[in-house]
Amino acid sequence: MNSSMEQLFTFIDENAKKIQTEEDLTYIEGVLETTEMWLDGDIMPDIKNVQKEDIRKAIQLAILKGMKEHVQAHHQMTPDSLGLLVGYFVEQLTKDKQQVTILDPAVGTGNLLFTVLNFLQDKASSSAVEIDDMLIRLAASTGDLLQQPVTLYRQDALQPLLIDPVDVVISDLPVGYYPDDKTASGFELKAKEGMSFAHHLMIEQSLRHTVDGGYLVFLVPQGIFESPQAKDLHAFFANHAWIHAVIQLPVNLFKNEAHAKSLLVLQKKSSEIKQPKEVLLAKVPNMSNKEAMSLFFEKVNIWRQENTQS
Repeated sequence: MNSSMEQLFTFIDENAKKIQTEEDLTYIEGVLETTEMWLDGDIMPDIKNVQKEDIRKAIQLAILKGMKEHVQAHHQMTPDSLGLLVGYFVEQLTKDKQQVTILDPAVGTGNLLFTVLNFLQDKASSSAVEIDDMLIRLAASTGDLLQQPVTLYRQDALQPLLIDPVDVVISDLPVGYYPDDKTASGFELKAKEGMSFAHHLMIEQSLRHTVDGGYLVFLVPQGIFESPQAKDLHAFFANHAWIHAVIQLPVNLFKNEAHAKSLLVLQKKSSEIKQPKEVLLAKVPNMSNKEAMSLFFEKVNIWRQENTQS
């Protein structure tokens, strides 16, 4: 017997292909229509005891299939393993809170956000921003099917956001140059010459929407502190945020070594909270090595106990 997730994927895949053929759409548009029809009750999978993670993973697989067929450079999905790692850090950093609010300012299809929300179970509510119409519709239908509390905003995340400050910001930051120099001019991290880095501006925008003492967990380019604008980033952090952790991720998780990423954990400065004693500098081992991962999590737990006390 196939797993519930596999049965759900088959249900989505077959309906998406049918819609693709009948309505002359792309496969990923067929996936979107399938999830929306499922929500409306027009079609229903005949599967019992379906868990939220089964739904998320099945939709993720269908979206990945669609992206391989018709992909754009910015339409990349955060791998599950990294989503679970982000979820683990969010859980560790918010152990003293019964409820947390989360923002993802570059939500895409929502896979990172929903992985984290499922990981935290019923502890979190969230807001998210995405400018691409197709991606945000996929995120919306996925969130509704998962019954996850998320409010979505379709806009450029670097424009003013009508979102209250949150306890935690998470994001797989979009990397590259930001084309709108006029908007960039309103940020401290704007480039002194030429175009500004979108991921730098996104970090600044995220801090604006984080409560004092709140945390930010980002997936960033591995060489973020070696770029020509790194000096400005360090100066910005000195004024606004404490670096809690910089964690190098396994290169084998990325198709191209040049696109390898690290996990960056920040805390917005607060007069009521002490600066962390030690920045966690670590390298995630091969994630299939259970013993090595266990030692890694033990190291993180010890660091958390010593460095995240108010």
